[in-house]
Amino acid sequence: MDLVDYLTLARERGASDLHITPNAPPTARIFGALQPLSDKPLSALETREIVYGVLKENQRARLEHDWELDFAIQIEGLGRFRANASFALGNVEANFRFIAGKIPSLSELGHSPTVQEWCQAKSGLILVTGTSGSGKSTTLASITQTIARCRLANIVLVEDPIEFVFEQGHSLVHQREIGSDTQSFAQALRSGLRQDADVIIVGEMRDEETIHTALTAADTGHLIIGTLHTTDAASAVSRILDAYPENRHRFVGAQLAASLRGVVCQYLLPRHDQPGLVLATELMAVNTAIGACIRERRLSQLQGLMQIGSADGMHTIDDSLMELLLDNRISLSDALAHCSEPNYFKEQFQNARQKNRKGWFSRVLGS
Repeated sequence: MDLVDYLTLARERGASDLHITPNAPPTARIFGALQPLSDKPLSALETREIVYGVLKENQRARLEHDWELDFAIQIEGLGRFRANASFALGNVEANFRFIAGKIPSLSELGHSPTVQEWCQAKSGLILVTGTSGSGKSTTLASITQTIARCRLANIVLVEDPIEFVFEQGHSLVHQREIGSDTQSFAQALRSGLRQDADVIIVGEMRDEETIHTALTAADTGHLIIGTLHTTDAASAVSRILDAYPENRHRFVGAQLAASLRGVVCQYLLPRHDQPGLVLATELMAVNTAIGACIRERRLSQLQGLMQIGSADGMHTIDDSLMELLLDNRISLSDALAHCSEPNYFKEQFQNARQKNRKGWFSRVLGS
């Protein structure tokens, strides 16, 4: 079997990822769980032939120089895949992640109307955060599609690699790939400021230079949307502040409080009621109180303000998990694994189930 055969088999079983690793069988991640697709392990030579067989000459050179490579492949009749190749114990291995052909809408993904409202902003900073595999790239693509359809905007989208490919419509969408079209996220951001961009979407704000450039751009009249690897909204704010020396925190806090529109932190959890995954989110919209906490670095108070911020579209991850749990869409064990205070959450769940208070939590989430 070749790569196409393994990817076809993985997709037929509903997999999100395929792992090609020496001395192990091809393995798929299916609804969050790893499952081998064969009883026969791949040799190091077979793995190398599979991985190198889909790389262009310049990609092979980059892989051998950097020892790792992000790229994307398109397979006719099967779809598009984001991939990462790297070395382990001197042998090459790779992961392939399926990219949906149709970009889901924000509501189809499970996002609240507040996220859709943020897409109308003319300037500022919007952050999408979460761990690896939490669906951040799909959310970014959906936000891009929403902006492109509802506004006349010049959009610069910077990714590593390009995942979803957009058609030109009402808006202009310029898709730039790290390593092919630009050297770095920070460089592409700076270029976007000189390209009459209304919206700049950054696949990853992974280094201090990119964070600095993004915040400056958001503060000078552009809408910047980017991702961070954080597990909650407050950590996203802390991550940005920590990118600066401590003697600049006061200035940057004021700058961030003025430009940040909101943070959506997300998780993908296995569904309890049927096969598949479901989105759980934490949403922080920057109002006067949130802005003051950011400016004064009282980040420990952000969680409490989100709990009482439903009028501004806010909710905590615990609110979202409770809604999903009461709807029987996730298990109690998964909810407890991702909530902020397991003991308190379990007590609240038991009370809610006894008192049939599901409607109250629906109102908290604005659904």
